[in-house]
Amino acid sequence: MSVNLAKGQRVSLQKGAGGTLTVVRMGLGWQAAPKRGLFGSRTRKIDLDASALLYAEKTPTDVVFFQHLESTDGSVRHTGDNLEGGSGVEDDEAILVDLLHVPPHITQVVFTVSSYTGQTFAEVRQAHCRLLDETTGVELARYELAGGGPHTGQIMAKVVRDGNGGWEMQAIGAPAKGRTFQDLLPAIEPFL
Repeated sequence: MSVNLAKGQRVSLQKGAGGTLTVVRMGLGWQAAPKRGLFGSRTRKIDLDASALLYAEKTPTDVVFFQHLESTDGSVRHTGDNLEGGSGVEDDEAILVDLLHVPPHITQVVFTVSSYTGQTFAEVRQAHCRLLDETTGVELARYELAGGGPHTGQIMAKVVRDGNGGWEMQAIGAPAKGRTFQDLLPAIEPFL
């Protein structure tokens, strides 16, 4: 059963039957908002980019994004860049995290979204971020990007070691300005 996350809410990533998750997928989906023009309604392509930043405590050590599709250790992998979005129902970009193989010094993985083409989130519809058990396909948690806004970036969520050998997800949902993950680094710091 999926949990709809509110900003700041945490969710354990332990399976209900007592097992541990091995691979999770963070999915990002969106739809470009229609733009009214002289010749009626049409949609503008919007290139959102999902990124995952790997941290050892508060120090960034690696990043996975459209130009670096796999972490150096191979535990985090981006499935590829989508340049225009889709229906907003399916995932348009995804990042897979092999929790069993994330190196022990990595304490958190932060997921961000940025508008590479510079449109604000007010121009994006049906945007979501969700976490799935990749083995079973079961959706564990979902975070809806409601309300759009004048920002071009979002600190979406993070997966954090819980101190008991497991992981938990925290929805962040903080707006930011930036077209790339590098632009969002200062906005990530308060959430580490």
